[in-house]
Amino acid sequence: MIGIDNIGSYIPHNFESNFDKKIKLNIEDDFIVNKIGVERVSRKLSDEDTSDLCVKAFQRLRGKTCSQFKDVDCIVVCTQNPDGNGIPHTSAVVHGKLGFENNCACFDISLGCSGYVYALSAVQSFMASNGLRSGLLFTADPYSKGINPEDKNTVLLFGDAATVTHLKEYEGEKIFWRPRRFKFSTFGKDRDALNNRNGFIFMNGRAIFNFVMKNVPVQIKELLKEESLSISDIDLFLFHQGSRYMIEQLRRLLDLSRKKAPIQISQYGNTISSSIPLMFETYLNSNKLKKIVMSGFGVGLSLATCIFINQS
Repeated sequence: MIGIDNIGSYIPHNFESNFDKKIKLNIEDDFIVNKIGVERVSRKLSDEDTSDLCVKAFQRLRGKTCSQFKDVDCIVVCTQNPDGNGIPHTSAVVHGKLGFENNCACFDISLGCSGYVYALSAVQSFMASNGLRSGLLFTADPYSKGINPEDKNTVLLFGDAATVTHLKEYEGEKIFWRPRRFKFSTFGKDRDALNNRNGFIFMNGRAIFNFVMKNVPVQIKELLKEESLSISDIDLFLFHQGSRYMIEQLRRLLDLSRKKAPIQISQYGNTISSSIPLMFETYLNSNKLKKIVMSGFGVGLSLATCIFINQS
């Protein structure tokens, strides 16, 4: 059985304060603090590329575990902003920079805000089907590559970060965290709500918000019903950190407390596919949590939800 062993993350120590942009973008403190909930955004350095962020996340992972990672046989990078022009695939670049053995499968997954949940399902299934025992799932989507500094819908919201999740085969020992069930949806007719226009990220925030409010609670309730679970059976909900207001409204629709659905966005921003694993890392070693729901939603328009079980 494939389960999660550990998570490492990297947030560049290069930040832009949103308060410094108030006059230029004609916004108030209330919009920054209570609407988007992002006081500053993280930015990669000019000489850093997507693979560099992944490598630094792996270095953080290696520093917090006893695992030697000599037997890694699968590397997957979830990104829509790959190195260079996307050739070769970023996972191959990461593989080369980290110096892993040649008998290692490497491929990229092009997904955004729902990417971590999608990729967990894909990597778990790929490893199980092919008898692989140790896999690294990276998320890194530096939107700063394509942000228009004059566009308040994006420049105030999106931050750069990377994470790496170590998945491994467990034999004769209890799996700490393992996925129990996934559910996916795509609304391709609404794809233009978040896209790349002439090299810049464009987002229709109202359209994204309406999509999330209409579909995320429904998918979560359907998934729980399939597993004969209720909202009260879940210890923690990890939502993609679209914005503060978005998470607060999801709390309201699902009748969730602040503690049960945390917001972790103010000091680095919406980090796309990295937002859920950044939060999951915080709770990974909590023995008090037994069931977690993760839900990613956004570009595509795409939606993915899963239930994770703590078997320790």
